[in-house]
Amino acid sequence: MHIRTATPADAAALAAVEAACFPAAEAATAEEIADRLAHYADHFWLLEEDDGTLVSFVDGMVTDEPKLRDEMYETAALHNENGAWQMIFGVNTLPAYRRRGCAGQVLERVIADARAQGRQGCVLTCKDKLVHYYEKFGFVSEGISQSTHGGVVWYDMRLTF
Repeated sequence: MHIRTATPADAAALAAVEAACFPAAEAATAEEIADRLAHYADHFWLLEEDDGTLVSFVDGMVTDEPKLRDEMYETAALHNENGAWQMIFGVNTLPAYRRRGCAGQVLERVIADARAQGRQGCVLTCKDKLVHYYEKFGFVSEGISQSTHGGVVWYDMRLTF
């Protein structure tokens, strides 16, 4: 398997994986993914089988804002390539590839790239049951998020370099 950044041509495959990983109320639409790709394709990290099959990806915009806001999911134009914080909108792995280290491999690359780009760190939100997972990568819980994305409770997680 290998990791690469995205191109606009990846939109359909990304939307299919997103739909397989999140409930409809939480998943980015194909249109949102295409818009994100138009603004920050280099901030989509794709893990593929050697035959090109997409199995996992992580994406998110860059901003100077320290907190992930719901508007960021919907408005790709808020991306600031020179921003301090790498936001992580989704950590997606096809169900058949879970518990094999795929998401961890991509997350480690995102963290390494954000550090190499001089960011202050990475920010994400997750459900309570995943707080411990992200803590393994150095993220620290900042408690319940202001996010109401998808109508569920989220926890703010931050990794500071």
